[in-house]
Amino acid sequence: MENALEELPIVERDPWLRTYESALRSRYDLYRRRRDEIGQGGDSLRDYANGYLYYGFQYDPALKGWHFREWLPGAEDVYLFGDFNGWQRTQLRLRKDPDGVWSIFLPDESFGDRLVHGSLVKMLVHGANGWLERIPSYIRRVVQDPVSKNFTGQLWAPPVPFDWQGDAFDIASVGDLLIYECHVGMAQEEPRVGTYAEFTRDVLPRVKRDGYNTVQLMGIAEHPYYGSFGYHVSNFFAPSSRFGTPEELKELIRTAHGLGLGVIMDLVHSHYVKNLNEGLNELDGTNHLYSPAGPAGDHPFWDSKLFDYGKEPVRHFLLSNVKYWMEEFHFDGFRFDGVTSMIYTHHGLTEFDDPAKYFRETDPEAICYLTLANALIHELRPHAVTVAEDVSGMPGMCYPVRDGGVGFDYRLAMAVPDFWIKLLKEVPDEDWDIWRMWNTMTDRLPDVGTVAYCESHDQALVGDQTLAFRLMNKQMYTDMNRAAENLLIDRGMALHKMIRLFTISLAGQAYLNFMGNEFGHPEWIDFPREGNGWSYAHARRMWSLAENGFLRYSYLGEFDRAMLKLVRRYSILSSGYAYNHKMDTENKTVVFSHRDIVFVFNWHPDRSLPDYPVPVPEAGRYRVLMSTDDREFGGYGRIDHSVKAFSFPQVCPDGATRPHILIYNLSRSALVLKRMSR
Repeated sequence: MENALEELPIVERDPWLRTYESALRSRYDLYRRRRDEIGQGGDSLRDYANGYLYYGFQYDPALKGWHFREWLPGAEDVYLFGDFNGWQRTQLRLRKDPDGVWSIFLPDESFGDRLVHGSLVKMLVHGANGWLERIPSYIRRVVQDPVSKNFTGQLWAPPVPFDWQGDAFDIASVGDLLIYECHVGMAQEEPRVGTYAEFTRDVLPRVKRDGYNTVQLMGIAEHPYYGSFGYHVSNFFAPSSRFGTPEELKELIRTAHGLGLGVIMDLVHSHYVKNLNEGLNELDGTNHLYSPAGPAGDHPFWDSKLFDYGKEPVRHFLLSNVKYWMEEFHFDGFRFDGVTSMIYTHHGLTEFDDPAKYFRETDPEAICYLTLANALIHELRPHAVTVAEDVSGMPGMCYPVRDGGVGFDYRLAMAVPDFWIKLLKEVPDEDWDIWRMWNTMTDRLPDVGTVAYCESHDQALVGDQTLAFRLMNKQMYTDMNRAAENLLIDRGMALHKMIRLFTISLAGQAYLNFMGNEFGHPEWIDFPREGNGWSYAHARRMWSLAENGFLRYSYLGEFDRAMLKLVRRYSILSSGYAYNHKMDTENKTVVFSHRDIVFVFNWHPDRSLPDYPVPVPEAGRYRVLMSTDDREFGGYGRIDHSVKAFSFPQVCPDGATRPHILIYNLSRSALVLKRMSR
C-alpha cells in the first residue's frame, strides 16, 4: 500500500493548496489508517472486498449444502424461508455470532431438491421495528410478483457458469473516452420496458456505428420504483430483473467488449431507498445499521437514506459491491453518482465561492471510502475508469491516491451544461459573450481529467428541456421535415451543432452524450408515474426519427458521427488545452487550434464576413475538414471544400508578424481546417 509521505505531492503540484495542507494531510492519514486496519486482519484490499463470497447464499461442495449469512447485529430473531420450505416463516431459525452475523447451513440431504437455482427466498427479521419480511442484503437477484407487486429474493446459481472465456478487453484500448450514456429500459421505441437482450441486439451496434467507444449504463442495481431512474437502489448486488437475467447483462457486456466498446456502470453509493419491504433500511430492526442514527441518517433532499461510511461493516459492504460488479460482470469502471452529496455534510447545498469551503463541513469518512474504492478499482484493473459526479470541484478528487488525492480518473464538467442552459434561457443571441463562453469551457486544471458534455440525462428530465427542445420548442413537432422552411428550426439546428463541437473541442479530455440527444431527440424523459397515468410514452427513444429520410434529425445524427470521427482521428481530446488565436468580440468569432487543426466559430446571428483573416499556427496551405453548414449536416453548403487557403504574413496588434489565412466567416457556423503537409 501507499507509504507515509513527508510532503504531499498534491501540494507540490498545486501550490495554492499549501494553505490547506493540514486538511489534506488529515484526509490522507485517515485513508492510511483504514488501509492499515484492513492489513492487520491479514487481508489485502483486494481480498478484503470479498464480502459477496461470504455473505448471502454460498454453496459448500465439501459439506454439500448451502451456507446463508447475514449481518444483523440488532435483530432478536432471524428466520429464512421461501418456496423451498413451503413458505414456513419460522421453521428455519438462524444463529447469531458475537459479531452480529446470523447464519444457517442447509444440507443437500434435506433441501437439495428444493433449494435450487431460481428458488424464492426471504428473511423474517424480529427487531425493534417488529416482525418484518425482508430481502437479504447480498442477494444476487430480486424479482417482482406480477400480481401483488411485492419483491422477493431469488437464489441465483445457474448450474453452468457464464462463459467469459476470451474476454480480455482492456478499456485502455479505446483511447480517448467517448461515452454514450444509456438506460436499458428506455432504449427501445415501443412504450414499454426494454431488456438487456434488446439493448445488446439493437443499441450496441448503433453506439459502435455512431463512433462512441464507451457505454455508461444507468439503473443497473435493483430499484423498486422505476421512475427513480435507478437512483433509489434497494438491492446493491442484484442487476435489475425488469430488464432480464444477470446472464443477459453479462452477455451485453461481453458483446460490447467484442465490438471494442468499454462498459462503465453508474454506481449509486451515495444513498439508498427508504423502503422497508425491499431495501437495507432498518434491516436489523434499528435505524442505524447502514445509516447514522436518527435524522442524521436521512437525506434531506432525496427522500432516501444515507450510508454511515465510518462504520467498518458498511465500508466492507460497499467495497465488496465494487469488486462484485467488476469481477462477476466485467464492468470496466464506474461513474460514482452523488459524490458532492457524499463528501459534504450539507450535501452540496452551498455556493463554492471560497476555497476554504472545500475543507469545511466535509465528511472525512465518505472521502476516505471513495479513496479506498478508487484504490481497490485500480488494484483490480489498473486501466479501469472512475468518474466523479462532483459539482464542487473538490481539490484532489482526480489526483492519484499515492499523491494524497481521492483517486478518480475524471470528474464531470457539470458547470458546462448549466452554462449552456442559462445562456439559452437568459441571453439573446446578439448579447452572447464569447470570452465568457471560452472561459467556461476551459476553466479546469490541466491535470484534472474532465468529462465534457452539453447535456446528460439530467437535462432531459421532466421539468427541464433538452438543448434541441430549448432551441426549437414545439416547432420540432411540425417543421423538422426537410421540405419545411422555418427560421427557428434553422437557428436551432445550427446552434445544436456548434454547441456540441465547441464543447467537445474545448471542455475536457473525455466526452459524454445521453442516448438520442445526439440527433436532437424531441421528447423529454418522464417515467411511468401516477401523475402521467403510468404512461411509457416518454420513457423510450424514438430512433426512427433519425432514420427517417424525410426528417432533419438525421442531419444532426450525421453531424455527430462526423464530429466524433474528427476528434478521434486528430486526438483532439487528449491534445491538451486549445491555443487561442483570436477573440473578435465585435463579430463574435473565436479562433483556436489543436496542433495544426484550426477551429473557427462565428456565433454572430447574422454577420457573415468574406475574406476574413484568421491567424493559424504555422504557415502553409489549409483545407476544410468540416463546416457545420455542410449540406449533409442540414446546412446550406455555403462553404466550398475544394478551395484551399494559403497563408500570408500579417502584422498583429501586438506588433508581431504571424501567418494568416482568409476564409468566408459564415454567421452562426463553425469551420474546421487543417494544414496540408504538402
